[in-house]
Amino acid sequence: MSLTARILTGFVVLALAGFYFLFEPVVDRVERQYLEAAEEPMIDTAEILAGIVSHELETTGHLPTSLGPGLKLAAGRRLDAQIYNLHKRQVLMDVYVTDVKGTVLYDSAHPGRIGKDFSMYNDVSRTLTGDYGARSTREQEDDRTSSIMYVGAPLIVQGHIVGVLSVYKPQRAMRSFIAETRRQLYALALGSIAIFLLVGFLLSRWVTEPLVRLTCHAEAVTRGERPPPLRLPGRQLRVLEKSLERMRDALEDRNYVQSYVQTLSHEMKAPVAAIRGASELLEEELPADRRAQFLANVRNEAARLQNLIEQLLALASLENRKRLENPQQIDLGAVATKIADEMRSRGGNIQLHAAKDCLVSGDEFLLETALRNVLQNAMDFCPPAQPIEVYLTCEKERVVVRVLDSGPGLPDYAADRVFDRFYSLPRPGTGRKSSGLGLCFVREAATLHGGDASLQNRNDSAGAIAMISLPSA
Repeated sequence: MSLTARILTGFVVLALAGFYFLFEPVVDRVERQYLEAAEEPMIDTAEILAGIVSHELETTGHLPTSLGPGLKLAAGRRLDAQIYNLHKRQVLMDVYVTDVKGTVLYDSAHPGRIGKDFSMYNDVSRTLTGDYGARSTREQEDDRTSSIMYVGAPLIVQGHIVGVLSVYKPQRAMRSFIAETRRQLYALALGSIAIFLLVGFLLSRWVTEPLVRLTCHAEAVTRGERPPPLRLPGRQLRVLEKSLERMRDALEDRNYVQSYVQTLSHEMKAPVAAIRGASELLEEELPADRRAQFLANVRNEAARLQNLIEQLLALASLENRKRLENPQQIDLGAVATKIADEMRSRGGNIQLHAAKDCLVSGDEFLLETALRNVLQNAMDFCPPAQPIEVYLTCEKERVVVRVLDSGPGLPDYAADRVFDRFYSLPRPGTGRKSSGLGLCFVREAATLHGGDASLQNRNDSAGAIAMISLPSA
């Protein structure tokens, strides 16, 4: 599991735990709050009605005759009250009255209860003893929505409690408020979880992004690439970055020296052997023409060694550079024109097609050398007097140089090796090989400028096409 996934999983677990341990208690508490809020006005109603009935009992000695018809009239009235999301259409509160023994004397909703003993219920028993009496009773035990809230108030005549008046109301009247609040809380909770997870995802990406960059950097180094140094946030990551760079430099230096010693030794064997053989022959008595021939061989092989060493030094200097120190804006069209003119003076048939304002940012000397190597390679493989076409174009924030020749093309076995150090193909006609460093220099220079280089066979005709792609300035 990736680090991002681990962090995000932790946020998911926290969100679910918070939902489980906090949300349900909050919802239950809100439901109780609604019931408690409904109980308070029921107390006022019970006390008001108990005061009216107590006055009637004290003055007339019996229940008020208008109590029943009045409550029945109220229950039958059609209401049209919009209370937030609740549309109230009828009165949902009723009353029953008991005597001092708890026997029901009157019930506005259930006349069949008259004469029954309610002294065992809290709203009656506690009120008769002078305490606050209330209860909640389900009409159906298995249905929690069938609960009825009862609140009692004492009937007092001449300072003595002579009975109880209880008002009762079904809890389903508050269920719409509770359900609406529950829906809003669920929506709020889900929205909060979604925001929490989004923040967690962004935070995990923010935390792991430097590590992802560091991983990609290490993988690029493993592939043999030379990515630019990282700039990571945080002290620990910067220490890790510097340690990785030091390790990379140490490994590159060791591999670099080992590779160069092996390849340089191999490449120097032939010219050294030729010089040694010619020098041994020159010690003998030779005709003037043979002596001149061997001296020419010594000079040619010495020049070959010198060229090899110079190219190695240039390539080594380029490979050890991790970035361009002082990049400048360069008109690549002007550079291409200069190199094309130079190649024409050497007998090359260079046909340049350059777009205007092909600007790049970089080192002019390196780009000149790279273009010169590409054109020299094309001239080496192209038949004499055959045209070499050079196209310089600006494409999607890139400047692309294409060099097309009409030579024998690229063998399949060499397609993946032409940019390797010291790898060279025999030139048509002479069969001689170059140092094998020119195209390697081209790729290194392109990479240092944030671009790339490629060489492949042409599709339209015989020959090869070399391409250098660089970011435009």
